[in-house]
Amino acid sequence: MSRRVTVLKGGYSAEREVSLNSGAAAAAALSAQGYAVAEIDVPRDPAALVEALRKTRPDVVFNALHGRFGEDGRIQGLLDIMGLPYTHSGALASAMAMDKPTAKAAFSAAGIPVAEHVVVGPDAFADPDVEPMTRPYVVKPLNEGSSVDVHVVLEGVNDLERLRTAWPYGRRAMVERFIPGRELTVSVMGQGDGVRALAVTEITTRRGFYDYDAKYVTGGSVHVLPADLPAGITARCLDLAVRSHQALGCRGVSRADLRLDGDALYVLEVNTQPGMTATSLVPEQAAYVGISFPELCAWMVEDATCDG
Repeated sequence: MSRRVTVLKGGYSAEREVSLNSGAAAAAALSAQGYAVAEIDVPRDPAALVEALRKTRPDVVFNALHGRFGEDGRIQGLLDIMGLPYTHSGALASAMAMDKPTAKAAFSAAGIPVAEHVVVGPDAFADPDVEPMTRPYVVKPLNEGSSVDVHVVLEGVNDLERLRTAWPYGRRAMVERFIPGRELTVSVMGQGDGVRALAVTEITTRRGFYDYDAKYVTGGSVHVLPADLPAGITARCLDLAVRSHQALGCRGVSRADLRLDGDALYVLEVNTQPGMTATSLVPEQAAYVGISFPELCAWMVEDATCDG
């Protein structure tokens, strides 16, 4: 009898549309691998989600959600309570990775280089003559993914009105030193000591910054795989991605985003629920090392566990 896999997708975060695409692609890949697949467009009501999961009776849950609730530890905690094995990282690692200051504290404790930052309150941009950090800097929500509402504040640019009047992500934000240079990303598979970094991709975009549209709008970015880097820089990228994955206690698949400024590397963040369409960054790197998209999805299902 085929193992039953329920794919969670959609949800109600700012990344709903991306999640629908990830979920549909993963469901098709798993069906092609012989799994009995059901799909749930996750409702906001947790009781309704529990009922839908009970109806599908999964052996494993494939979590294709992105953003809040999907990758911040809450859905993972629910699945732990239900005793259902699921893909990707557990509740604690997911929550740590999603909260940017917490993740950076874990990286720093492990000796992983990060950009300096401050966490600011709602009055940080109230005075147009006083700013929380010398420009250039980046303003980020503390716990959103996919570069949602990330603002790069450069020299000579004074359009901070939205930050002053309409910041929609709570009463705090992260202000981080802008790191110039090259945008790199590394996919990681496994947990504990059995962790493998796949490859290094360089991401280029004409938008000037790898924002949400650059990630998901057709033609918004170019993926250079493998990145054209000296062997020593490539090795350091792979090592930092593995160490970042381990510092947060991740499992399954994650993706570390890095910035290369001259010879200096900085880890920006770890995404515990990276995009999972066949052309997303993680599947691209998996294909580069000889793992097809259906094989990758099947590995994730067989690697699934829970903390219940």
